[in-house]
Amino acid sequence: MMQQSGKVVVVSQHYPPDPSTTAAIMAAISERMAQEAEVLVLSGTAGSAAAASAGKPQIVEVRNWMPGKAALGKRALAELLFTARTLVAMLTKLRRGDVALTVPAPFMLPYAFAAAAKLKGARSVLIMHDLYPDVLIMAGLLKPDSLLAKAMRALNALMFRTLDAVVIIGRDTEKLLLRYGGMTRDKMRFIPNWATLVPGVRAVDPDNPYRRPLSARFVVGLSGNLGFTHDPVIVFEAARLLRDNKDIHFLLSGWGIGFDQLREMQSEAKLSNVTLVDRVEDEQLEAFLSAADVWIIPYRKNVAGVSVPSRFYNLLAIGRPVILVSEADAEAALTVTEHDVGWVVEPGNADELAKTVNRAAGSVDPQRAERAAEISRRFDFEIAMADYCGLIRELLQKKPG
Repeated sequence: MMQQSGKVVVVSQHYPPDPSTTAAIMAAISERMAQEAEVLVLSGTAGSAAAASAGKPQIVEVRNWMPGKAALGKRALAELLFTARTLVAMLTKLRRGDVALTVPAPFMLPYAFAAAAKLKGARSVLIMHDLYPDVLIMAGLLKPDSLLAKAMRALNALMFRTLDAVVIIGRDTEKLLLRYGGMTRDKMRFIPNWATLVPGVRAVDPDNPYRRPLSARFVVGLSGNLGFTHDPVIVFEAARLLRDNKDIHFLLSGWGIGFDQLREMQSEAKLSNVTLVDRVEDEQLEAFLSAADVWIIPYRKNVAGVSVPSRFYNLLAIGRPVILVSEADAEAALTVTEHDVGWVVEPGNADELAKTVNRAAGSVDPQRAERAAEISRRFDFEIAMADYCGLIRELLQKKPG
């Protein structure tokens, strides 16, 4: 059991009933820690407090306005307002000896989070799902030498000096974080995200409801949130290059600005080898992921250390190889090559992606599927929760500085 010298305060803009991956991860961590300590969640999702019950974390909603991702100006204002309201809530709820935990969403939140924890004498943990300003630079929304990028790096240096621990979910993040003077190796904990599906090879079933309407022998899948860091164009261009190959079909599903872009491209091109599917609910996820022979995760350039795809672990769990569009030293790419569970393709090279899809279609390997499912066992919920609880227990037991 955790020492009851303080409580755990989880700060998250996204929390159930928000359907996002971040919401699911933060809820899982909060609920597991609530078995051992008092947990308070500051949530930016309307309706989240209604689910609170005995034995669960206490939830306090922080008012939050969520414009569409394409409305960048409004979104920036909304995120600034949420950050300011969260700062006030933290200053009100935090006590000396507490441990606070958050993720960088919105990207301004960790700065206010670290300041509030410092002011209140609380320990602070940042789960590094995305690294800013690198994500914005990677997405082409910010220039590397811009005033804003420099200001964010200066704030990062102050923040990392203040934080008690930073959880990295990819090994490739360590090198980028150590560029900051305030960051040290002893502050970093490597705790990967986990598969939510039980590991085990799912057979490719022609009667699968998502596969049944497709006549092709080999199905290439794409699933999940396509945000600013993803490149939907490379997938569509690869499909265009393979449009005369009747053996290969692209089954594309998801949400986000990138999926809207896919819809627009398909509306214009009407490729016969592409099928678009609306976002698949969690109850149908296993059936949908089982429908394809191989899955693509398409990133833009410079993903290494910046972002790790959580969907990757479920693809491995069902025994499917992955074609990862990213640099070779990115976390998921390292896993793919170290264990031979797929292929890594250079970002921006649609021709290479099309050739890799063709190669995958001609080299179906049952052993690769078995390896993928076996490797996914390393990315286990119980292992991750034990690591998170161990870290929080350690920080709760430390005397406030």
